[in-house]
Amino acid sequence: MHGMLSKLLIFAMSAIIFVPLFRKIGLGAILAYLFAGLIIGPHTLRLIEDPEVVLHFSELGVVLLLFTLGLELDPQKLWKLRKTIFGLGFLQVLLTGIVFTIGLKLLQNSTELSIVVGFGLALSSTAFCMQILQEKRQLKTTHGQGTFSILMFQDLAVVPLLTLVSILAGQKSAMLSPLELFRIVFILVLFIIVGLYAIRHALRLVANSESHEVFIATSLCIVVGSALLMESIGLSMGMGAFIAGVLLANSEYRHELESSLEPFKGLLLGLFFISVGMSLHIPILLQKPHWIILGTLSFMTVKSFIIYLLSRAFGFPNQSAKNMAFMLPQGGEFAFVLFGAATTHHILTPEIHSVLTASVTLSMAATPFLFSLNQRLMSTTNTADEQPFDTIDEKNPTVIIAGYGRFGQIVSRFLRAQNVFHTILEHSASQVEASRQFGYKVYYGDASRPDILTSAGIQNAHIFVNAIVEPQKSLEIVRHVQKLNPNIYIICRARNRQHSIELMELGVAVIHRETLMTSLEVAKEVMLKLGNSRAEINQRLAIFRSKDESILKKQFELRHDEKKMRLYTIQANTELEQILQEESQTTNSAIKSTT
Repeated sequence: MHGMLSKLLIFAMSAIIFVPLFRKIGLGAILAYLFAGLIIGPHTLRLIEDPEVVLHFSELGVVLLLFTLGLELDPQKLWKLRKTIFGLGFLQVLLTGIVFTIGLKLLQNSTELSIVVGFGLALSSTAFCMQILQEKRQLKTTHGQGTFSILMFQDLAVVPLLTLVSILAGQKSAMLSPLELFRIVFILVLFIIVGLYAIRHALRLVANSESHEVFIATSLCIVVGSALLMESIGLSMGMGAFIAGVLLANSEYRHELESSLEPFKGLLLGLFFISVGMSLHIPILLQKPHWIILGTLSFMTVKSFIIYLLSRAFGFPNQSAKNMAFMLPQGGEFAFVLFGAATTHHILTPEIHSVLTASVTLSMAATPFLFSLNQRLMSTTNTADEQPFDTIDEKNPTVIIAGYGRFGQIVSRFLRAQNVFHTILEHSASQVEASRQFGYKVYYGDASRPDILTSAGIQNAHIFVNAIVEPQKSLEIVRHVQKLNPNIYIICRARNRQHSIELMELGVAVIHRETLMTSLEVAKEVMLKLGNSRAEINQRLAIFRSKDESILKKQFELRHDEKKMRLYTIQANTELEQILQEESQTTNSAIKSTT
C-alpha cells in the first residue's frame, strides 16, 4: 500500500515540477511529462522500476480521451467523415505499410519481420496527436478532421494487424470463423442499441438522484465497461469508448459527462506520457545511437511524405496536408502492442524489439517539436480559419453581405431590425464563432470563391453589399459577383480614394469610403464646440461632400495621367477651401446684418 502511495507521490511531484517549467519556456505539457518520465524512470534515477505496468494502467487516459472525442461527434458528423476515414485512412495504412515492408525487405530482413515492423510503424499516436490538437483548439480545422479520420482507421486496423501477426507466426486458427464474426457483429449491434436507449435512461435515473459522486461513478462505468466489452470481442478499448461517446453525443448529459471525466482524463493522459518517457531505453540508445536516430528520422520522413501526397490527392488544401504530414509521422502506442505480440511469437528478437520501442518513443518525443516548428516557421495561414466552409441552406436571399467586421455588422443589424432577409458570408472562422455566441447567423465562407457565392444564392439575390476592407480581395469579389449575376445591385465599402477609383473602373456606382462619414462627423463636433451653429455646419458639410464627390469623379477620369491628376487635385482642393471660406464669410455677414 505504502509502495503504491509513494509511486503516486513521485508521479505527482514530477508533474508539479516539470509541467509549469516547460510551459513557461514554451515547450508544452506533453514534453514535460515525457522528460519527467525519463528522469524518474528505470534508466536514470530509478525512482520507478516498472514502466510497462504503469503504461498499461495509464492507457485508460487514452480511452477517456477517445470517449470525450466521441461526445463531440454525433453519428451524422461521423458519417460525413466516412470518405476520409475509410478512404484516406485505409490508403495511409496500406501504402505506408507496403513501402516500409519493401524497404525493410531490401535490407535483408525476413518477410515476416518486414511486414510486422512495416505496418507497425504505419500507425501513429492517437494520444499525442489528439492531445496536441485539443490543446491548440485545432480539432475542428481541416487538418484536425483529417488527422482524426486517419487515426480512427488506424485504431480499427489494430485488430486485423494483430491477427496478421498470429498468421505470420504460423497459427492457422488465427483467422476468424463465420461464427466468431457473427458474434462480433451481434455484440456491436447490441451495444449500439443499449447505448442509444438503456444507457441514456440509466443516466437520467442517476441524474435525478442529484448525487454528483454517483454520476461520476456512472460515467466511469460507461467508459470502462464499453472499453472492456469491445476488448473482449477483439476490438481496441479506445474504439469501444469512442463508440460509446458517439452514441451519447446528442444526449442532454453530454456536457456533464465531459466535465465529470475531464480531471481523470487529464491525470491519466499525463501518466501515459510519463510512462512513455520511462520506456525510453537509454542503454539501447547509447549502444546504437546513430542507427536508432537515423532509422527514426527515415521512417518519419517517408511517412510524412506519404501522408502529404495522399492528403493532397483527397482534396485537402496544401496547408492542411502539410499540417497533417507534420502531425502524424511518429510511431504510435499500438505499435508497442503489435511489436510485443510479434516478440511473443518469436517474429522479433528482444534486441530488435528494444530498438523499435526506443525508435517509436523517440518519434513520439519529437512530435511536439515538429508541430511547433511547422506552426511557427512554416505555416502560411491562420489555422483557426483552416476548417471546412459551412453548407449554406438559404438559396433565395434578398441581400448578401460579404464581410462581418465593424462595417458589415452595422449594416446587418439595421437590416435585421427592418426584417430584410439577408445572408452573411465571413471568411474568418474566429469572427464567425464569436458572432454565433451572440446569436447571429453568420456563414463561414470566402466570398471571393465563385462556388461559395453560388451556394449562397447569388443568382437570386437583388443586392450585394461588399463590406470587405482589403482592396484586392474586394475587387476580386466584385468581379465574381458581376459575372455570376450581371443584374445585381452592388454597394461597396472602400478603404480609400484609390480603392474607390478601382471599384469605379469595374462599374460599381455606389461606393462608401469607410472613414469619410466618421471623419466629417468628428469635424462637425469640433466646429460645434467652437461656437458654430448646427445648421451652418450641416450646410458646409453638404457642400464639402458634394464637391469631394465631384473631385473623385474627375480623378477617375484622369486616373491614367498621374501628372494631370496631381495638378487637378491640388487645384480642386484649393477651390474647395475657397468655397467653404466664402460660405463662412457670407454666413457671418448675414448674421451681422441681422444684428
